[in-house]
Formats: sequence, C-alpha cells, structure tokens
Amino acid sequence: MAYRVIVVENNPNMLDEIVNTLRRSPDFEVASTYKHANAAINPAGMFHPDLFFLNVEDEESIEALPDFVERFPGAYILGTLNQWDPFIAQKSMEGGATGCILKPFTAHEVLEYIQLYSIRGERKPARLISFFSPKGRAGRTTLAAILALLIAEKTGERVALIDADLQFGDLPMFFDIEQPKRTVVDATQDIKLLTPVTFAPYFYPIKEGVELLSSPERPEYAELVAPESLTEVVMMAGNVFRYVLVDLPSGFNPVTLNVCRISNVVFVTTMINSGFEVKHAKKTMEMFDSQADGRRKVHAVFTRVNPFTEENRQKIADQLGYPVDVMIPNEYRMISVANSGRLAQGLPRDTLLMKSISEMADKIIDASK
Repeated sequence: MAYRVIVVENNPNMLDEIVNTLRRSPDFEVASTYKHANAAINPAGMFHPDLFFLNVEDEESIEALPDFVERFPGAYILGTLNQWDPFIAQKSMEGGATGCILKPFTAHEVLEYIQLYSIRGERKPARLISFFSPKGRAGRTTLAAILALLIAEKTGERVALIDADLQFGDLPMFFDIEQPKRTVVDATQDIKLLTPVTFAPYFYPIKEGVELLSSPERPEYAELVAPESLTEVVMMAGNVFRYVLVDLPSGFNPVTLNVCRISNVVFVTTMINSGFEVKHAKKTMEMFDSQADGRRKVHAVFTRVNPFTEENRQKIADQLGYPVDVMIPNEYRMISVANSGRLAQGLPRDTLLMKSISEMADKIIDASK
C-alpha cells in the first residue's frame, strides 16, 4: 500500500522535483502540497496522510512540528534539508520529527530513511552520554560497554558506542572483534559528505541493537581527527541511534571538551585506590562546574568501591565536595569477562556490580522519556 504524502516546500522548483519523483514511484501517492507548514496543518487531515515532508530550513516548519505530531501521531514526518545541518536536525527531532532527509532525493532513498528511522527507537532526540575520567584505568570503558548492552536490552532501541579514546581505545577487544575496516578517523574525514543512511554502515554490529564506531588502528592516526568533525559525527549518530555512548580519553583536551559540551550527560568516572583519585575527581568536577550547565549534567561515578556502603559513599562525597551519584563495587569476575572479550556473550547477572550498573541504566532510560 502506497504512502499518502503531504509535501511542504516553499521553493517551487524543488517542490516540483519532489512531487515528480514521488509520483513516478508506486510506493507513494502525493495527496497535497503546501508552501508553508501553517497552511498545511488544518486541511491535511482530510487526506489521512501517513508521510509528511517538511522544509525544516524554514523556522515556521520547526515551530509547527509539535502540532503535526499531535494531529498525526501515526505519520512519518521527515524534515527536508538542502545540506546537512546537525543543529537543525537536532531541533527537528526535539520537535517530534521522525528524522531528516537531504533533498533532492529518490523514492528509494525515502524508503531507506523510513526504514532507518523506524528501527532507531522512540521518536525522541538521542540521549548523548559521555564517559570521562581524570586518569586511566578507572573502569570507564568497561562501564560504557556494559551500559550499552543493558540499555539496548531493556529498551529494544538502537545504541551506539563511539570509541573516542583516539590513541589507546580498546573497545573492539572488549567484544573480541578484529579492528573494523572503518573507524572514527574515516567518519570524521567523510562527515561532510555523509547522511544518516550512508553513515550507518560505519558502525560495526556488536549485538542486537548495539553497534560500535571504533577508535583508530594506530595512535598516530589520532592527529587526523578534528574535534569539530568528531562533534558532528556524534551528533549525526544521534539520528541513527536512540542512545549514543562516547568513551573519551583521559584528561582535558579539545576532543573531550567538545563532546562533553554537546552531551546530555557526562559521567566523571574515578576508581578508588589510594585516595589521590578523589582529589583528581574534585578538580575535574570543579572544571565542569565552571561551565554553564555543568552542575546539571555532570555526575560523579566511583568504581571499585570497598566497602560498598552508604557510609563510605558519604565519606567520599564529603572529600569530593559533590554528591556521589553512582557507586560501583569491585568485582573480579566482571573484570575477567571484560578482559577476555566476552562481554557480548553474556554478563554475570548475579553480582552486586551488575545490579548497580543495571540501576544506572534504568535511570538513564527514565531520564530520556
């Protein structure tokens, strides 16, 4: 059965091209066209459309998106762009659009976009989550990997893992996979030419619902990654995946600062060992706290906590000067599983560590609703 289509486009030449393209395909039936979104919202109901194309480079269309979603809750709403703009795409999805598509497009491309956005998950903006640690060996990567698996399992939505530890990222080893042919280097160098559909194959499937964009194969390749391009990669990933988890390198640099700036949540991850770690974490929290929304989105996570008690949580919080939002106990069995590359083959569920991370996943999911 063909999609009944409404097209909103204020450029007459582009409107003609879109309409002619759709009418040549048996998969689409153009019901009506309009120059402006506000002119379309009321009369569109008589056509019972199930697919809209809205020119979201027109601010009026973005402002009207919530009304379209409310009146046509079952319809696909694709925002159309002349060139990809991650910020317009994000605003469109915040308004309730299914996603965005570059114009002009073919009928086949429309079907590809519909399929991509249909399996992405709930029609809401992506949840961009960064994992940062002042120093290495804090359990940051293990935490990000386990959370990706749990969130996908709990929600049935698509989850991306982006290994942005550009020199020493090792997420492929956590899942016992060979170095993928495409890495974050390729993605950042190609990003200006990519769309969500052409970007999706850059990710390597780990497990149902979870895919990985790997770090570079060699440390020196990190110099090829421009921080601004990596920001665009993370934002475009939000159009393909409902959750985007980014494993960042230790320490502050342009990459970490850029990605943390666009993230909805930043988990500052620190391992309890000698006591110096709390001091490093305190400096880190103060650094983020000086930013506009740092207090709202930055959360302190302490791993390998022993004893795993509320009294110890309060003790660490007093030393830190900030609440300890997440506390994770030590668990040698989980470390063994992660180091062996068997994370995707099954997680030991009967541990306090897994219970703690599962509760963390539940909070992330609840916050994204």
